[in-house]
Amino acid sequence: MRGTRKYKHVIDTPDPGKWELAGYEESLPISEKSNPITRELDKADPSTIVQLLRDCDAEIFQEEDETIINYQRLYSESILKTVGDIAKRVQQIIENPDDGLVVLSGCGTSGRLALLLANSFNHLMRGLHHRPCYTYLIAGGDRSIVTAQEVPEDDPTWGQKELQRVCAGKKKVVFFGISCSLSAPFIAGQLEYCMKNLDVFLPVLVGFNPISMARNDRIDGWSSTFRQVAEQMQNLQDAQRAYVLNPAVGPEGLCGSSHMKGGSATKILLETLFLVAHKASAKVDVTEKCLLEILRTYERAHKVTYSQSKKIAALLKQSASSLQKKGHLYILGWGTLGMVGIMDAVECVTSYNADWQEVRGFVNGGYRTLENQDGELTSLGAEFAISHEDFVKSVLPSVTETDTIIFLFTLDDEVTEVEKLIESVKEKTINIHAICHATAGQYLPNTTKKMIPNPIVITWPILFLEYEGNFIQRFQWELSSKWILDTVTSGAHVLKGKIYRNLIVDFKICNSKHFHRAVSVLQRLAGHPQTRCTENLLQSIYEEQTLNQQIMNAEMSQHIREAASRDKVLPVAIVTLLRSCSVAEARTRLESSESIRAAIESSLNVPGRKRVADGAETSGRRR
Repeated sequence: MRGTRKYKHVIDTPDPGKWELAGYEESLPISEKSNPITRELDKADPSTIVQLLRDCDAEIFQEEDETIINYQRLYSESILKTVGDIAKRVQQIIENPDDGLVVLSGCGTSGRLALLLANSFNHLMRGLHHRPCYTYLIAGGDRSIVTAQEVPEDDPTWGQKELQRVCAGKKKVVFFGISCSLSAPFIAGQLEYCMKNLDVFLPVLVGFNPISMARNDRIDGWSSTFRQVAEQMQNLQDAQRAYVLNPAVGPEGLCGSSHMKGGSATKILLETLFLVAHKASAKVDVTEKCLLEILRTYERAHKVTYSQSKKIAALLKQSASSLQKKGHLYILGWGTLGMVGIMDAVECVTSYNADWQEVRGFVNGGYRTLENQDGELTSLGAEFAISHEDFVKSVLPSVTETDTIIFLFTLDDEVTEVEKLIESVKEKTINIHAICHATAGQYLPNTTKKMIPNPIVITWPILFLEYEGNFIQRFQWELSSKWILDTVTSGAHVLKGKIYRNLIVDFKICNSKHFHRAVSVLQRLAGHPQTRCTENLLQSIYEEQTLNQQIMNAEMSQHIREAASRDKVLPVAIVTLLRSCSVAEARTRLESSESIRAAIESSLNVPGRKRVADGAETSGRRR
């Protein structure tokens, strides 16, 4: 088993993969490459899906292998040194919080994680009788915490204004801009603003691609590309005026789904960094050993979580059955685990083009538990109703036997409250499951066991790490729950036919990242040049066979607004391109097919198409 110097891995990580070879899908950044592990994911049964996604998650903890290609990894000395250097700068804010601030900012899941982390470390500081010094920003504001609001990700100007707002009056700010694929204009604008005000700001870019793979496309209404901003930060790093924290963690199990592995790696990396900063403020030396000890706890979380693979597969199968029957999946969580459930549910809307009512998350205490800046948002509409009381009042009356309910809690929570809610749900459906976290010596009450036939109960060793140990334990529970829910909801959509191989073939095109990803999917499946695939996508968006000059000359933002109002834009484009048929015919074929994947498979097998060496399909010459 490989190890970093004196330290051994807790888990067996996969051997270096094909994606690490020079030339493998070289035109794509790591975050958009197809992971060889999951190449046949769409043909897998529930047990195999869990195994494949487990192996993809394990790649987070791989070490660099210089005999293949020299990507920095989580355990690379350069990454560990950068984490330690940034932790010392955060330590200064912790020790002088009156004029200082630590800001975490992101889009979508990255922004939701920013909220979760900021709140966790503010709680840690309050427990030590220190003044809290963390805050968060999310593209789209607090609406984006519980609903899908993807368009604001493309607005660098708004990103700057939001940063100015939360930092008004502060003399020292450590800013963490999280963009897993190094692509979000919202973050680029904030980082650029920081670099123009280095007397106040220390900007840190967090992502999982090399700088050379950062998006280099023009941003509407902006003078810089993301790559140019990232390169400027890299130039400042030697002087410690800015930092880029970007270990490679490998392609996602579902191509481009950075909320999965990218979200998990963000959580691991930043929690480790902040824990080390707090230890340093308590006069504990920040050493590589200290960093490794914390990182190993996350490796153990992976091992403990996937020891439940058989039960996770059963939950995946049941969840898929509900979605296939046009039922619903409801996740009822307690405390921060409720936020993890909401995070996973919201991501299904953009990643798998699910209706917002298909997969929903609820948390005890609602917005009071979330501790978001804007407070109560329920008045904005049914989509913003997230408390257990909202579930009982507005959702439970319509629950049927086709629906699946997941209870997500720990034995430190009020279990009698959990049991009471289970009793109410049992009157509507028998499809009740639980993910429960316990520490050694705790046991699920027999009364709860009788209510839930086959719960996933994960028992964790007690961590004797002084005060921070309680938080590390909580962080493990959150990450474990995230891994399970990522696997269950993603796997359910695989079985529902939303995936071809490991490509998501039905997602909402609601920002520039999704537009570019859609074009990339078309190129992979059809083998046509980028210009042809872009034109085809526009035909699907506007439902026009002949594109006029006004459409061709329009800004991408206009295309995205138009795409956001239409259903199955990408599937229609795929079938249209593969069959050389009209948009109307493509829609008809999709509607008559048992699934989107089946319609694509049928289109790929049209007589006259031939299979090429890498398994892609084409009706003509490859690019």
